[in-house]
Amino acid sequence: MKDENKPITEEQVADNELNEQVDEQSVPTDTESPESEQTTPSADDKIAELTERCADLADKNLRMMAEFDNFRRRTAKEKLELQKTAGEQIFKEMLSLVDDFERARQAMQQTDDVASVREGVELIYQKFIGFLEKNDVHRIDTENADFDTTYHEAVTTFPAPAPEQKGKVIDCTQNGYMLGDKVIRYAKVVVGE
Repeated sequence: MKDENKPITEEQVADNELNEQVDEQSVPTDTESPESEQTTPSADDKIAELTERCADLADKNLRMMAEFDNFRRRTAKEKLELQKTAGEQIFKEMLSLVDDFERARQAMQQTDDVASVREGVELIYQKFIGFLEKNDVHRIDTENADFDTTYHEAVTTFPAPAPEQKGKVIDCTQNGYMLGDKVIRYAKVVVGE
């Protein structure tokens, strides 16, 4: 209970006046137009709008997931088909080399001229090397090369005939090859020690 005998201070009077002013401003007047009330959406309208927007986003998300799943399946199928037929063109080109070897075999059986057979085999060999280079397959150079495990596989070591040949490739027993920048077969070499 308030003490009625207590005197009212100036601060309390100022607070009461301020509260009355706030109350007067918050009370709607008849001069406000009904249109301003219609432009502010009610809570139910906002909920309905947000629910509709949420449903729209959920539908878009579902469609996007379905499209991605279809894309994933399609690319997996294309990748599988590509793996099956990737070497087709290379093998088609190799068939002409097989034909050349078959003709050379027939020629070797029908002739005694070793020089012409040797020349024919050399032509087939050059054609095959050209085929490899066309398909970006290159021989790994081993002549006077430093031994490098990136490209070479040491079969054995041999005493170096000269001190400057220590750690270098002395002989190559099997050529190595690269497809582009990737080693597809290491060169088997003899290393000087």
